[in-house]
Amino acid sequence: METSLPPPLPVGPSVSTPSLVTVRTWTALCHASALLGVFLHFPGHVIPPLVVWLLKRDESPEIDAHGKEALNFQISMLIYNAIAAVFCIVLIGFLILPVLWILNAVFVIIAAIKASDGELYRYPLTIRFIQ
Repeated sequence: METSLPPPLPVGPSVSTPSLVTVRTWTALCHASALLGVFLHFPGHVIPPLVVWLLKRDESPEIDAHGKEALNFQISMLIYNAIAAVFCIVLIGFLILPVLWILNAVFVIIAAIKASDGELYRYPLTIRFIQ
């Protein structure tokens, strides 16, 4: 009686690397998750991209790069918002804050679209804290 062996498992990049669609989905989510800040203003802009980046950064260098970029931008925006809040004392901050919020949303949407197309979007006005 002959017993046949199961076919060998594939060895190589197809086993250990995620698919291109999965990588693009996670890179877009690194950026788009910052839009949760609309509902939870202070922690919502920084914590979701941080969680996505920490969970998925080891799976792909693209996810790592997009996560760092999204985090750097959100930390920079947090600093700019804090400065604008201080300027609310002299009333100009009330004009600056809505502009920052709109720019944040617009840049995050642009970055998420570029990430889903496979491109790394470099946010303007970003301080590079995480290298």
